[in-house]
Amino acid sequence: MRALVVGSHGQLGRALCGLLGERCAWAGDRADLDARDAAAVEQRVHQVAPDVVFNATAYNAVDAAEREPGEAMAVNAVAVRHLARACRETGALLVHVSTDYVFDGQQDRPYVEDDPARPLNVYGVSKRAGELMAMATDVEQLIVRTSGVIGVGGSADKGGSFVERVLARARRGEPLRVVDDQVFSPTYAPDLAAALLQLVDLGARGLLHVTNEGHCSWHELACHALAVAGVDARVTAIRTAELTLAARRPAYSVLSNARARGLGLAPLRPWDKAVADMLGR
Repeated sequence: MRALVVGSHGQLGRALCGLLGERCAWAGDRADLDARDAAAVEQRVHQVAPDVVFNATAYNAVDAAEREPGEAMAVNAVAVRHLARACRETGALLVHVSTDYVFDGQQDRPYVEDDPARPLNVYGVSKRAGELMAMATDVEQLIVRTSGVIGVGGSADKGGSFVERVLARARRGEPLRVVDDQVFSPTYAPDLAAALLQLVDLGARGLLHVTNEGHCSWHELACHALAVAGVDARVTAIRTAELTLAARRPAYSVLSNARARGLGLAPLRPWDKAVADMLGR
C-alpha cells in the first residue's frame, strides 16, 4: 500500500500515520495541503501517486458550524469532491470518514447504513453532503461513518478531546456538568485507524459503520474516564435542554457495525476498554 493522508495532525490522522509507517508516502494538514483548493489537491495527488487516499480532515466544531456554514461545507463537502476527483484521475482508492450526526436520533435501535440520513445541524448536513459528493464521483471509495472519536491530543481549538477536557477541568477543581440524554458509541482513534487499514486490506468498498463496541451517554463516558484515571470528582448529570447550544444533537446515534463485521472486520473492543488504554491503565 502506498498511502496519502490528509489531516495528519488530528487524532485519527496521527493514528493512521503511526500504523502505516513507511507505507505512508505523504501526510499533511491544512498548512501542507488545503483540501478546499482543487488545484492544490490535484497537484498533490498526482505528484504522490498513492494507491489509497485517507481523508481524515474535517470541520468538526459542531456549534461553530451553525455560524460558519460556508466553511463547514467547504471542508466537509467541497474538499471531498476535490479529493474524489483527484483519486478518480489517478486510480486511487478514496477512504473518507463521516459521522453518526447524519442521523436525527429518533430511533431506538442502532442505525444501519441504509437508514435515512436526517441531520439536525449544519455539521451533519455538511458531512452528509461530503458523503454524497464522494458517491456522485465515479471513484473507487470506502466511506466509513463513526461516532464520538476520542484519543490523545484532540483538537487544540476545543482544548483536546472530550476525555482530555474532562480530566483537565476535574484536576483544576472546576465543576463538571455533562449531558446524560445523548447516547452514542465512543470510538478510540487508534482502533478506528486500525479498522480502516483492515477494511482496505479486505477490499471493502461502499458505505460502512465502524465504532468501538457498546454505547453510553457523555455523562457515563466522563464518569468512567475519571474513575479509570483515579481522579475524584463529581459529575452532575444534566439534560441537553439545560445548555445553550447553537446546534441540535441527536439523542441516540449508536451505529450498527454488522455490515463491516460481515465483510470480515474484527469487532473493535468495548469503548470502556479503549478508554483505559487511552489513559494508560
